[in-house]
Order: sequence, then C-alpha cells, then structure tokens
Amino acid sequence: MTHRQSNRIARPAPARIVAALAGLVLPASALLAACSAQEGPPVDASGEIGGNFDIPAEAGTAVVRAGEDRDCLVVVWEQQAAPDREFDRANDLAEGGLISCATGTSASQYEATLSALRDAAARDSREELLGALDVPLLYIDAEGNRRDLRETDFASRDFAEVFSPEMLALMRGLDLGDMTVVPDQGGFFQLGALWLRPGEPGGRPRIVTINRQALSEAARASIEQAETSS
Repeated sequence: MTHRQSNRIARPAPARIVAALAGLVLPASALLAACSAQEGPPVDASGEIGGNFDIPAEAGTAVVRAGEDRDCLVVVWEQQAAPDREFDRANDLAEGGLISCATGTSASQYEATLSALRDAAARDSREELLGALDVPLLYIDAEGNRRDLRETDFASRDFAEVFSPEMLALMRGLDLGDMTVVPDQGGFFQLGALWLRPGEPGGRPRIVTINRQALSEAARASIEQAETSS
C-alpha cells in the first residue's frame, strides 16, 4: 500500500500537562528505557494527566518485555508476516516515544488503520467505521459522561452521536505525524479525542476510545492559539 510520509511539527502541550510533568514519575519508565523509548506521562482519554487509565496493556507490555535487550521493531516484525521495514524505521519516532516500544506494533500498521479511517470517514461508511472499533468502545460525550458501547448500542442515534460531523472531520484529516504515544496505552490524537491500540503484538490498531469532550477542548485550544498568534 502507499504510505503518507509524515512531516512532524512540534506542538505546544496544554499548560496543565506541562505543569504536571515536573513532578511526574512513571513506574513503567524502567521497562521502556531498554527499548530507547522516551518517557511519557500517562494521559487519560480526556487529555488529563493521570495514573489509572483503563485501556489494557497487553500488546505494548509484551513487546517491551521481549525486547529488553533487543530492538523493539525487530520484536514487532517477528509477529508480522510481511513487515514494511523501511517505512517503520523512518516513522517509528512519535511524540511521546517510539511507536514500536510504546504500543507493541509498527508505524505501518498505524498508518494502515489511519488510511482506512480517512477513507471511511470521507465516504461516511457506517459499516467500515463500526468495523474499526474495538468493542466495548469507551465513549465520552461532550459533558464528560463515560459509556462502554457494544455493537448493539449503535442504533442510529448512538452512531450519529459518536461519529459526529466534528469527529468525522478529525478522522478525514488523520496524519501519523500528529499522533502521540503513551507507553502501554496506545496512540492518541487531539488531546485524546481518538485513541487507537493494537489487540495483539504487531497487530493492526483499532479505535478503543472516542472522546467528544477532548475534541471540544482541542478545538478551543486551537482557536486560542490562533488568536494569540495573530
């Protein structure tokens, strides 16, 4: 498949995140150092610093443990039938650390998921969007209320609420270079508006969290930044 080359631009973190970093100690950092991943704060799906995020960690932890004395990408590639080594090497570094060490899979697997989501959102394909979810999906509405949604919960109203026009617009513009990774938790976009995580080492990431509250916060932060810059 054709990959989009990522052009990463440094982005300022929200003030509350920067302030919290000064006193933050991440217990998993000792494990991740062997894979040369940068330490990253545990950021929950609402974009806040926290230590009790509830996304399972099997994929990332398995690769970190297996790769303590080895290159994380090599460990990931051993789980894949046809790894894209050139793309993975060129795009392994993300904000927050190395994709392979932090998430347990490779950049090309994330890019494959992002490409499929861009296409599904552009065509508003209900079947393909639902197929990209890891259920139960953690859904956080605009007021911050949390729900675990299963296939049977996606009636017309729930689907329209979860995949709002704003969320579809975000998905249409997904770019690997905008992703931040958090060790053992996955990769996120727009302050945690969208989280993706593989279900197994070396596997294709799926959507585990959709957070409309974080999406609204990201939109406000973007407007404030634009006003400050003007």
